[in-house]
Amino acid sequence: MKNEKTYELVLTALFTAIIVIMAFTPLGYIPLVVINATVIHIPVILGALFLGPKKGAFLGFVFGLTSFINNTFKAATASAFVFSPVLAADIVGISGVFKSLYICFVPRILVGIIPYFVYLLIRNLLKREQKIWRIVIHAAASVILLISVRAFIMNLVGGESALIGTLAGVAAGIILFVVLSLSAGKKGSASIALAYAGLTGAFTNTLFVMSGIFILYKDAYANALGIAGDTVIDVIMGVVSFNGIVEAVVAAILVSGIGMALIHIKPIKGIKD
Repeated sequence: MKNEKTYELVLTALFTAIIVIMAFTPLGYIPLVVINATVIHIPVILGALFLGPKKGAFLGFVFGLTSFINNTFKAATASAFVFSPVLAADIVGISGVFKSLYICFVPRILVGIIPYFVYLLIRNLLKREQKIWRIVIHAAASVILLISVRAFIMNLVGGESALIGTLAGVAAGIILFVVLSLSAGKKGSASIALAYAGLTGAFTNTLFVMSGIFILYKDAYANALGIAGDTVIDVIMGVVSFNGIVEAVVAAILVSGIGMALIHIKPIKGIKD
């Protein structure tokens, strides 16, 4: 028991160090004009899986703290104030402190909680004998990929590419369904569950952050970007369908790959094979 606690403490410190290094170097943030695409959620997700949701929430808090520091002292993007209570207080007043605290910390803390339970759900469903669960889970992943590929292509080359995007999405969805269906056994189900956890973690960050910006900062965000207030939703949907999809796909691949390597060293909490 003592060795286990020591191991988890060391692993928590390691994930914390990785988050900090990624946050304050180009490794963690990719500037995309109006907002930063991030991959810092990946060690947060992995920490949640292998250390549990409590330590995952702590790692998410560290992620949020680094975001607060970066956006307060660097302010590299037009949307920096939405992650910085200090900057927000100057722009929208005292209410901005609480709004930015929510956007900066709550989505990131949830990144350290939600993927853990998604992993447990998918893993336990895939371990059951009923094939229907496997079909449902594989179909869900394929539909998500179909929608994501379509949205990504349309966002990349314009609305006139709807047909091309749909065809590409359908093709990608079918290929994924076949690949997942051919995956069998404990190793295959663990890898799929890890991919879902990565996907969920990335989308948790993107969806909660962007919905928070729209609900809490619509007008201020529009002023910062120099756009009309009624076009903010278009900008946000563009971020979700571009940044969000890129981040989610990268997270699914990396969390699945790294997670499968770590499982041989330390099993994921709550799963008994």
